[in-house]
Amino acid sequence: MTKTILAATLAALMSAQASAYTLHSESGTELNLDIEAVFGVFTSKENYATFGKADGGGSDWQEGYIKYGLSGSHAYPSGASVFGGLNFISSATWGDGDAAGLTTGDESETDIEDAYVGWRSGSLIPALGDDGLEFSFGRQNFSIGDGFLINGDALNLGEALNGGGYDFNRGGAYWLAARKAFDQTAILRIGGTEGLRADLFWIESDNPAQAMTELAGINAEYVMPEGTFGVAYIEGLGVNAQYADPAVMALTHRDGQQTLSLRYQGNAGVENLFLSGEFVTQDQGDNSRADGDAWYLEAGWTFADLPWSPSVNYRYASFDEGFDPLFFGFNRGYGTWFQGEVAANYAGPFNSDADVHHIGVKASPTEMLSIGALFFDFSDTAGGSGALNGQELDLYAEWVVTPNLIISPLIGFYKPDNSTVSGGGTQIGTDDTNVYGQVIAIVPF
Repeated sequence: MTKTILAATLAALMSAQASAYTLHSESGTELNLDIEAVFGVFTSKENYATFGKADGGGSDWQEGYIKYGLSGSHAYPSGASVFGGLNFISSATWGDGDAAGLTTGDESETDIEDAYVGWRSGSLIPALGDDGLEFSFGRQNFSIGDGFLINGDALNLGEALNGGGYDFNRGGAYWLAARKAFDQTAILRIGGTEGLRADLFWIESDNPAQAMTELAGINAEYVMPEGTFGVAYIEGLGVNAQYADPAVMALTHRDGQQTLSLRYQGNAGVENLFLSGEFVTQDQGDNSRADGDAWYLEAGWTFADLPWSPSVNYRYASFDEGFDPLFFGFNRGYGTWFQGEVAANYAGPFNSDADVHHIGVKASPTEMLSIGALFFDFSDTAGGSGALNGQELDLYAEWVVTPNLIISPLIGFYKPDNSTVSGGGTQIGTDDTNVYGQVIAIVPF
């Protein structure tokens, strides 16, 4: 249970709304101060030419952001309520910039992050349950399932790729994914926390690295104690032609793209069992990119009666060459869905054109501390050439020092099969094992 709480806390702080401090609560009206600060220190012995980094020799850099603003709600005598939020975010990257050359270390920016309003039904519609109908619109986060396809608009590039009339800079904080909200959304949620429920959504990105993609779709779920079955359909409605150009981000296929997903996650009624899986098929429409499928199966077991309650998980994931991973992101902990801290953030592959074996081990020495190890094996990459094949081992901890301070150190060992001088790899100049380190400090208020 402790492991689950720690992982959920870290994932929530890295992917969802800011922490809230109640300023006023009276007669059905509540006003909250939302504030959260995250800071990270990173070092990589090697660099990667994935996105234009030219020099080897490693990188040392720092990232940080602070999110701040107000949110609130007002409940009517009928039980219905309105809610909303307005948050700003200030982010920056310092030092050498990241190991893949997506940031330079000179980025900083302050902008609006969340700006949304909504309505909840309360007890007005008994057949749908409490708050069984909710509608919201504006600038806000949105995710489906455990983030395999959509987990916010969290790709945060810096100044390194700017030039020629293009501006990809979102203020740095690439690993921390400081900005996560979609620029425009309209989301209708139907149903409660059990049984049949659904999300109907329209979302539009203002992120140049995502070619300002516009999407719409439906996510339907059946929730029961044994687990959740889900089906999602997503259709691409448009992209920014300038940034979607094949010479830039090659995302023209998203206009008219159709994605269908089937998934399950739960314990199948067995207390210490964890099962998760998803199958996605993707039709790229009339575009030149090939249609693609992706799927994964994962099983885990928690040895609850042993000291530290250790758990072991195994996952196999397969991604076709034409598969577009869309807006995947950090959701239920390390390894989902950034598979390998070095591979998924800097070296590649990036949840496309690869097969990935993953083993995860985790334990909780105390109620406030979890430690873990993650192993990844990447094969059948880069059109079957194996150029991005490799292995990675990450060792990490999640430590709740105080209610207002969480620290998570990680050290990774990444061994590519190839380098830039042999086999078409991305590690600059050598295929030696890279030693990578990071320490993340999260301060929820």
